[in-house]
Amino acid sequence: MARAHRNPNTSARPFRMAPDSGGARPSPLLPLPALALEALSLIEGAHGEAWCVGGCVRDALIDRPVHDVDIATSLPWTAVQRVFAAAGWGTVETGTAHGTLTVVKDGEPFEITTYRCDGAYSDGRHPDAITIASSIEEDLQRRDFTVNALAYHPERGLIDPYGGATDLERGVIRCVGDPSTRFTEDALRILRACRFASQLGFAIDGPTFNAMMASKHLLRKISGERVYRELERFVCGDYVHDALMGCVDVLAFVLPELVSMKGCEQVTKYHIYDVLEHTAWVVQHTPPEPLQRWSALFHDMGKPAAAFFEEREGERVEHFYGHAAVSVTLAEGIMRRLPFPAWLRRDVPVIVRVHDDVVPPEPRAVRRALNRLGGRTDLFEALCDIKRADALSQAPFCAPRADTAEELRRIMREIVAEGDAFTVKQLAINGNDIMGLGVKAGPAVGQLLEQCLGAVIDGTVPNEREALLAFADDRRT
Repeated sequence: MARAHRNPNTSARPFRMAPDSGGARPSPLLPLPALALEALSLIEGAHGEAWCVGGCVRDALIDRPVHDVDIATSLPWTAVQRVFAAAGWGTVETGTAHGTLTVVKDGEPFEITTYRCDGAYSDGRHPDAITIASSIEEDLQRRDFTVNALAYHPERGLIDPYGGATDLERGVIRCVGDPSTRFTEDALRILRACRFASQLGFAIDGPTFNAMMASKHLLRKISGERVYRELERFVCGDYVHDALMGCVDVLAFVLPELVSMKGCEQVTKYHIYDVLEHTAWVVQHTPPEPLQRWSALFHDMGKPAAAFFEEREGERVEHFYGHAAVSVTLAEGIMRRLPFPAWLRRDVPVIVRVHDDVVPPEPRAVRRALNRLGGRTDLFEALCDIKRADALSQAPFCAPRADTAEELRRIMREIVAEGDAFTVKQLAINGNDIMGLGVKAGPAVGQLLEQCLGAVIDGTVPNEREALLAFADDRRT
């Protein structure tokens, strides 16, 4: 079961209130967007009832930033469309088969859904049919977790029929009603529970977690696109270390590569965790951006396959030679199996492949590293993030290497600011200049340019046209 965890780098989020479950309760005004309140007023002006529901209420109660606001109403979507069109809002028929209309003002969208009850979920993802619900309380019965089964109105207060506010206060993810039923209806909820554990730092309720384990095989029904989206939110969560350690046996159904990492001890002086927990800490210590987080998750995935032991001075020592190459192979397989965007499929393997390369903190070595990365300063920044996180996730005596990673970052930025060359394109000469020396078009031109770049990077030749031409002319003979 996932454990509650508070990231020491993230401030605890105070809970605003803990009303008794059931019925509307008085509450302080929650910081919802002004346009959301305007939308409520428009519906009520048309003799409808409306509530802000779900994640926006949850996040407002625990002082997380409120982004997407969903509204539930007693009006049918056709009436909602008339009301908002008359008020000058844009409307988009995004989910009218399920009673949902998206309204837009000043570029800000709001999903408005008629109170509903869901029928059977024969595809394990969507209800086969819906029926109109008679009240907000009836509508909340279909929600996945108690912390999302909340409705709020600035005048009428909070509706909380399942104790979601108390679960927020306790830091618990718990299903509404029977967990097995919830996951049979929609197996994606299994990954959503993992994601909420990572984003909120909450524990997963015991019966809910047991049902996740028993139902994880149903994830085979979920499209790769939806699995990928949930996993990315998971790996970018503020509390991903504890969530990964607690949820690994559930996540293994969609990321089976995690299985061999669990319990794979690292019998070296540099490590105090097994491969899985080391990886969990590396992910935790990287910026919450997809490139860094996915690279961190994959960087040591090949260690179990590469592991071997030797006796050295009477001591049994483990090695992982070549693990980066295996990690790249595994990462590429995952990114093909799940529909990662093309830019991540391009960039993540590069970072994983070089994450263990030794780069001394001096300009020549940094220029060479930049060249190996195709001149991509953004990839070098990400590599520094991984190296820093890696150092912080090993034995304590390795922690100073995090400072080395920051020194590499500083040197790289200085190199860029000074305009130093680290790619052929930055040289003061080009292919035409080389051919002007009498070199025939072909591979020899590129080879000479690379030699010129190597001399510039090493500092033996200045990046000046005449000096480079003299160097190239000498080398061609």
